[in-house]
Amino acid sequence: MHSPIDLKLPTAADIEDAALALDGVAVRTPLLRCDPLDELSGGKVFLKPEVLQRTGSFKFRGAYNRISRLTADERKGGVVAFSSGNHAQGVALAAKLASVPAVIVMPRDAPKVKQERTKGHGAEVVLYDRATEDRDAIARKLAAERGAVVVPPFDDFYVVAGQGTIGFEIAEDLANLNLAPDIVTMPASGGGLAAGISLSVKALHPKARIVTAEPELFDDHARSFRSGRREKNERITGSICDALLMADPGRLTFEITKKLSGEGVSASDEEVLAAMAFAFRELKLVVEPGGAVALAAILAGKLDVKGKVAVVILSGGNADPEIFARAITGY
Repeated sequence: MHSPIDLKLPTAADIEDAALALDGVAVRTPLLRCDPLDELSGGKVFLKPEVLQRTGSFKFRGAYNRISRLTADERKGGVVAFSSGNHAQGVALAAKLASVPAVIVMPRDAPKVKQERTKGHGAEVVLYDRATEDRDAIARKLAAERGAVVVPPFDDFYVVAGQGTIGFEIAEDLANLNLAPDIVTMPASGGGLAAGISLSVKALHPKARIVTAEPELFDDHARSFRSGRREKNERITGSICDALLMADPGRLTFEITKKLSGEGVSASDEEVLAAMAFAFRELKLVVEPGGAVALAAILAGKLDVKGKVAVVILSGGNADPEIFARAITGY
C-alpha cells in the first residue's frame, strides 16, 4: 500500500512525452460543435469524441503509452490487465502493436461485444465475478505466474500521462479558434482520464474547472471531493454505465484530482439513455452509457455551462446493442 507521499505523480511534461509516443499511433480526435446543445445549455459546448479513437475509447492512449515503455525483458513476459472492456481492448491492441502477449481479466457481465473484440486483438480473456471476486488479486496472481507486467486501468504513471494527451489536444484546438476552456467535464471511474486531463488543461489554463461525471448512486468522486478522502461506493453493480462502476477513486489519480478538479456531478440511467439518443440523433455518434454520462449531466441541467466555453468528453463508443437500441427507441 502506497501512502500519498510515496506516489510518483506525472506532470505536464510527462504528458508531452506521451503525446510524442502516441503521435501517428493514436487518433487525434476532433472537437465537434452542436447547435442544439448550445441552445439547450446556453453555453458554447464542444464535444471531444473519443468514440472515434482506436478500439472505440480513450483507453488506447494510456495503454499504448504504458506498453511502449516496457523493457526488452518485460516484453518477453507480456502484460496482464483487468477491465470491464475498454481498457481491455486498449491493452489488447497496444500489446498486439508491440508484439507483446496479453491476458485480460474481465467481469463475466461485461458486454459480449467488448469481450469478443478483446479476443479479436489476440488477447487471452479470463472471466471473473465482479460481485464476489477481486480482479486485482486475480491479475497479480497471473502476472506472478507468467512473469508479466500488470497494466492497471488508471492507477499508473504512464497510463495517466497517456490519457492526459486529450487535454493538450483540447487546449490547442480551442486556441486555434481563439478560445480557452472554462469547463472541461469527463466521465470518471478510477479517475485516470480526469487526472490526466486535469494536469494538461490546468498547466495551460489554471482557472479552468475540471468536473467529473458519474452514474447516480455511484458518485464516489463527487463524495470524495467533498470529504477530502477516498470514499467507497456501497456496491459496484446496478447501473447501465458498466465502464464506470468502480469501488472508489484510485490512489494516484485522487492525489491529482482532489487538488486540480475537486468537483463532480452525476446523472441517472434514464438521463444517460437520453444523452445517448441525443448524440445519435444530433451528432450521428454511437456513445456507450459510461461514455455519455458527462453529456447527460449537461443535458439534464446537473452542470451549468450557461455563458461558458465547455468541453465534454465522449469517452467511449462500445455500446451494448440492446442498451443502445433501448436508448434510441425509448423502450
